[in-house]
Amino acid sequence: MGIEAIWYGNSIGAALARAALVPLSLLNAAGFSVYRALYSLGIKKASKPHPRIVCIGNLTVGGTGKTPVTVFVAEQLAEFGHQVVIGCSGYGSPHAEAAALAPSGPLDPAEWGDEPAEIRQLLPNVPLVVGRRRVLAAEIAAREFPDSVLLMDDGFQHLPLAKDLTILLDPPQNSNLWCVPAGPYREPSRNRRLADLVLPSDYYKLEYSALHFTETCTKANLLTAIGRADLFIQAVENSGIELVEKVILPDHHKLDSTDVFPITEPLPWIVTRKDWVKLKASYAFTGRNVIVATRTVTIQPVQEFRSWLKEKLPK
Repeated sequence: MGIEAIWYGNSIGAALARAALVPLSLLNAAGFSVYRALYSLGIKKASKPHPRIVCIGNLTVGGTGKTPVTVFVAEQLAEFGHQVVIGCSGYGSPHAEAAALAPSGPLDPAEWGDEPAEIRQLLPNVPLVVGRRRVLAAEIAAREFPDSVLLMDDGFQHLPLAKDLTILLDPPQNSNLWCVPAGPYREPSRNRRLADLVLPSDYYKLEYSALHFTETCTKANLLTAIGRADLFIQAVENSGIELVEKVILPDHHKLDSTDVFPITEPLPWIVTRKDWVKLKASYAFTGRNVIVATRTVTIQPVQEFRSWLKEKLPK
């Protein structure tokens, strides 16, 4: 049984597995509470090497849509006249362990990570700093782009770096509020109160567009390596497409081997943009018809959110 089946499954087996993992979850939650307390009590000090830092974070492990929200906020900041630098962890890539300024042009996901490669495709002129050492990333942004806004894709749990503004994604479908490993939460869900804005809220909502497909079809297979693949599958099926074969791989899987595609009837394969940036850089999709499903997100009401963002952002 996969970990997401344990977290979100309704079977007796899933419920028993969650119950068995609860003691570890309580220990994890207590450990993170101590970690936060070290900073809130001033025992440890957070660094602030860049004058304007905005964080798009979450409380759970993957699948909340941070990247499209980061792209949307970056576009709003650019419309305000700010230069934007985006910081990404580059999970699973060689650059993830430190921090480095990515070169211009398309990025190889094997070298820089799938999410940076996806963001570069969507925002080709926005500088990217990749790596999990967020303080170092902020130092690089301050040195190379001192008048910019550093927009972090993830990093709410990275306490050594002080942020000016935090927007936290905590989707309402997360009915399991346990911390890892019994649930998907990285830290206790009550810590949502520490963010400047939690989405969705009583006023602000995330509005997703309908899925757009690079080709039309009524019957297809599906391959994906993202968090909460079940939500992607549901969205594709709600678009009226019958899915015959579903291949669900772990989030951030490299998709660099031809055996990721099983031998099935010759139907097109639907993937996300995050999957596609890896597939097109490999030989895995050779000879196969791949359809990319994409959608955009906005924070509604847009004008009110823009006013809130402009007011909260340090001058």
